Amino acid sequence: MEKIKIGVVGIGHLGSRHLKVYSELPEKVEIVGACDLHAERAEKIARQYNAPFMTDYEKFIGNVNAVNICTPTESHYEIAKFFLENNIHAFIEKPITTTVDQADEIISLAKKNNLKLQIGHIERFNSAFTSIKHFTHNPLFIECHRLNHFPNRSLDIGVVMDLMIHDIDIILGLIASPIKDIQAIGVNILTPLEDIASVRITFENGCVCNLTASRVSDEVMRKIRLFQKDTYISLDYVKQEAFIYKKHQRQILKHSLPIEREEPLMKELEHFIDCVAEDKKPLISGAEGREALTVALEISRKIWEAHQNISS
Repeated sequence: MEKIKIGVVGIGHLGSRHLKVYSELPEKVEIVGACDLHAERAEKIARQYNAPFMTDYEKFIGNVNAVNICTPTESHYEIAKFFLENNIHAFIEKPITTTVDQADEIISLAKKNNLKLQIGHIERFNSAFTSIKHFTHNPLFIECHRLNHFPNRSLDIGVVMDLMIHDIDIILGLIASPIKDIQAIGVNILTPLEDIASVRITFENGCVCNLTASRVSDEVMRKIRLFQKDTYISLDYVKQEAFIYKKHQRQILKHSLPIEREEPLMKELEHFIDCVAEDKKPLISGAEGREALTVALEISRKIWEAHQNISS
């Protein structure tokens, strides 16, 4: 297989991790360069992975097959549009863009130019999640908890776009039914945007999902619990472990699912490279990214609508 020539745009916390993964795929990837506006810090990171450094992403044109965009969310649209217009495949960290209209435009561009567009909803590649998919049938109730320490990054977006959007993407992939109702509350504590959010989503098929996200927690937690007829599934994304509790006669039996623990980011980015090289559809295409964005924006709207009602 011919190596995919890739450029990484944005060498912050996430971008540096992406750059590291690409450096560990020398048989599939040639890192053409790493780009960031903050030259002093980012150049050191680029040098660590033997990646040529630049501050102008337009210099990638003519030299790369694909780009990896890990910049702040507000710049995703402009950068992705530039590369898609120049016939370059794109991986964009979540969320896809800041508005649905922007998402629609870049999805349309990718389709028009027959390009791969993958969005970074990484939990779909978590080994614990892939282990439960075959056991998940018509959930009746789902509970998600995603708690983190204060990050000092991604503060251009609230906790719904930063953390909860992962669980939004997961439940939309699990439940084949339109959303009937969304109830949401959120509180800003350390930033102007919501730092804690609690959401209840009801689907037309009757399934109810409770989602909690916080970026001001003393502990780190990424868990999902699914309840369906005669079965309860518990999954821990951090530990990459999953358990199934099944009703058997008058007992509840607990089974641990065998999981081959792998690095989700490696699986995610290798999947993107394979999709480009083998002309395959990404697992998380622009359409899935758009769907998660649409719900996240509606949740955010309801949170701040409630704030305005309280303050008035």
